[in-house]
Amino acid sequence: MKTLLVGMGNPILCDDAVGVRLATDFSQRLRKARIDIDVVEECSVGGLNLIDVLRGYERVILLDSIQTQGGKPGAWYSFDGAYLQDTLHLTNIHDANFATAMELGRRLGVPLPAPHDIHIFAIEVADNITFGERMTAALEDAYPEYADAIYGEVMALVSRIEAHSSVAA
Repeated sequence: MKTLLVGMGNPILCDDAVGVRLATDFSQRLRKARIDIDVVEECSVGGLNLIDVLRGYERVILLDSIQTQGGKPGAWYSFDGAYLQDTLHLTNIHDANFATAMELGRRLGVPLPAPHDIHIFAIEVADNITFGERMTAALEDAYPEYADAIYGEVMALVSRIEAHSSVAA
């Protein structure tokens, strides 16, 4: 299956760069492992612009930052696009979130992955609004641990995808 790995975020907004940094790191690791999937190391667009980025892929792996109340920097969460269905609101496309953009694209006939084929890894951050090219110390310190853990999950996911593709062929 045609798979895309995307690093979401802005590399000059402190911790918001975590998805970009992980995608860059994972791209190198995947090449060394001879895993052939497409990678967008830096994606700082949102809303309807994401339709163009994800168009034509059957599976997508997104790496992004998240900030929750009381969250610990470096903690991470894994869920699929179906989890975001409750945020869908097609009544206002001027403020289209991820789920809304994907559903609108699908309804317009754009080839996009199904919600269960969108895999999101969200890393808890401390500061995603301060301009800076370095992540906070807490996120930097935790990087080796969460990067290795998420990479392991990505590899397991890619292996399942390849195994499923081999069976289907």
